[in-house]
Amino acid sequence: MVDAMNNLYQKHREEVEDILSRYPEKRAAVMPLLWLAQEEYGYVSKEAMREVAQICELDPTDVYAVAHFYSLYFKEPVGKYVIRFCTDMPCALVGSEQVYQYLLDKLGIKDGETTPDGLFTAQQAVCLAACGAAPVMQINFQYFANLTPQRIDEILDLVRANGLPPNGPLRFEPREESSDA
Repeated sequence: MVDAMNNLYQKHREEVEDILSRYPEKRAAVMPLLWLAQEEYGYVSKEAMREVAQICELDPTDVYAVAHFYSLYFKEPVGKYVIRFCTDMPCALVGSEQVYQYLLDKLGIKDGETTPDGLFTAQQAVCLAACGAAPVMQINFQYFANLTPQRIDEILDLVRANGLPPNGPLRFEPREESSDA
């Protein structure tokens, strides 16, 4: 039974019921309910995890374990735009670490931090599965490819001015090959 004080359930009753109806056991709905909580609160707080546990009739530690296993559930407040920047080997081979450091310097933050205005959080990611377009990053799950310091400037300026494009990521021409070979 869901407590009347469960804000997530009260605010999203129909959506919660719809999610629960898709699974033979409530336990299986933990991940989509955590996602709903993150969309509602901006991150998955301990209180949000308790709310999900209550909805699924689970011990809160079961929900905590799921939330802490997956890196896409944010356990602390994050910026409006979460930048996940790939620094895995294929991206590193084409300069991602330097471009990521440029991004951090441009934002005036360190890895995992949020800008003082609350707009951007930047964090390293292990493989965003776009090696052919490296270096790559996601902003709120939209991909941005073939990154250079100049492209970082363009992307940040556009996102600051207009937000993320509604119809998918900003597209840039492929990286030009160096003629220094």
